[in-house]
Amino acid sequence: MVNANTRRLDTWFEQLERVPLAEKFRVEVVGGNVHMTPQRAINWQIISEILRAVEDRFGRDATIFSNVRIDFPGLENGFCPDVALLSATAEKADDDRWRHQDVEFVAEVISQGTAAIDYGPKRLAFAAAEVPLYLIADPYRGRCHAFTHPKDGDYTTETKVAFGQELDLTGTVLGLTLRTDAFPRD
Repeated sequence: MVNANTRRLDTWFEQLERVPLAEKFRVEVVGGNVHMTPQRAINWQIISEILRAVEDRFGRDATIFSNVRIDFPGLENGFCPDVALLSATAEKADDDRWRHQDVEFVAEVISQGTAAIDYGPKRLAFAAAEVPLYLIADPYRGRCHAFTHPKDGDYTTETKVAFGQELDLTGTVLGLTLRTDAFPRD
């Protein structure tokens, strides 16, 4: 069953896919507002480091995405996370989309225009969806923020490390230590 919120998001994305310029940008709808961000090389370097670490841990058959739409709780939240890991039992919903209930890990790499969204509304939407681990890599500040233990619409734990340090995520759904020494700064 498709609700009105999903239909509105579908309409937004269908219209945006027709815009020739849109394919060169990461397009998301956050709280009913369209955000288009160009993919920068520095962001992709960090995204690929995170993807490799997750693939090394879970294997190539794991359900890992980059920039694939997943609808999250809240008004018109069609996010396309930089990295998303879904549970091993994840299956597409009737509308042929992945369900936010199956998301175990999300990573976002900050762009200047998205920082407030990634630290604010997205963090809250991921917590409301009970995503166990949300990672922000911030090349402007040169640090990573790992948010865990979602409760009552926010995360109760935040761990910060500077780029160059190891981020201990062994006690999380990832079960790994993330090296950040190859993360470039902006």
